[in-house]
Amino acid sequence: MKITSVRPWLIKSDASYWGEFLFVEVTTDEGVSGWGEITTTTRLANRALCTILRQIGAAVTGEDPARIEYLWHKIFRSFTYMGSRGAAVECVSAIDIALWDIRGKVLDKPIYELLGGPVRDEIALYTHPNQAKFTSKEAVVREIRDIVESGHTALKFDPFPYQGRTAEGQPREQRDGYLDGSMSRKDEREAAELTALIRETAGTDVDILIDAHGRFDVPTAIRLCRSLEEAGQIDWFEEPCPPESLNALRQVREKVSAAISWGERGHTKWDFVPVLENKLADYIMPDVTWTGGITELKKISALCEAYYIPVSPHDAAGPINVVAGAQVMMTVPNFYKLETSEWNLGKYDHLIDRPLDVSNGTLKVTPKPGLGVEMNRDYLQSHEIELD
Repeated sequence: MKITSVRPWLIKSDASYWGEFLFVEVTTDEGVSGWGEITTTTRLANRALCTILRQIGAAVTGEDPARIEYLWHKIFRSFTYMGSRGAAVECVSAIDIALWDIRGKVLDKPIYELLGGPVRDEIALYTHPNQAKFTSKEAVVREIRDIVESGHTALKFDPFPYQGRTAEGQPREQRDGYLDGSMSRKDEREAAELTALIRETAGTDVDILIDAHGRFDVPTAIRLCRSLEEAGQIDWFEEPCPPESLNALRQVREKVSAAISWGERGHTKWDFVPVLENKLADYIMPDVTWTGGITELKKISALCEAYYIPVSPHDAAGPINVVAGAQVMMTVPNFYKLETSEWNLGKYDHLIDRPLDVSNGTLKVTPKPGLGVEMNRDYLQSHEIELD
């Protein structure tokens, strides 16, 4: 069997927070194809990645798709001189996931069986409230109660809204392209009040996870975390500072009591080593579509196991992101929970051949071969974004 093409599918979809998904299909000369995903957070990045993927496709055409480890390094090292991070790793991620999908289909096994077999029967989830519905105290209560009643035992939200804008229309944390990193006392107080309300509504048996989205400077992150600790028990404070400085992360960690979660902006196992060695996080949250695919997520999980650090994969994109992370976590002893963007994932139904079963707050991973889902090609073709 030989690879015949690597095809990016840039799809317009209301199911995406950013209005589009970027899927990747790897095809072979024996008619077996596999699916991966990248879906970045910007339109510019998605389009740049489509161009890179076409070039990578030419480089791997004719290769044996079963040589997953070899192809991971071939692609990754082709970018080494210019810096093997960012776009390079995201392209590797998508192709790696697709190759594992192909391998599972060829061997008629789900991917988790090829990674050592399952250590659990289903995947525990944490999810997000739809904060667009937070128009009143009553609306917040309804949204949180829906999540708790759906069976989820953990939820995550960002209580620090992006409502404030500069005269140029930029988010309040950015001025003239610079990440300001601050937060007003008024917004701090409102964030604490929202967190207290959500804790009161969810009860004491639900984990409350806070996402700072890596956007605060050191003193602001410390102040905000402490205010949320006082407002109500929080179970982690995620990415308090931008990812470029681990020293900033260290300063925050030394001054707060909440558990620190880090990793969605980490690329490859090498980014996670200093975080683990320097005891900078209590939870690690790699994104399978950004950190290096199924191959790399399994290795990062093993590194974390050696430090007794739980792994909780990040997910901000589409159905391939969810199921690829779940396939790995079926085999990981030190697993916490898998992220989903909403408690009801029916928004993905039109993209795939069968709905994802997330009843009672857990994902039931199908024993079907490969990833266990197929993309709806008719929908992809009718909603593909044409690129120049």
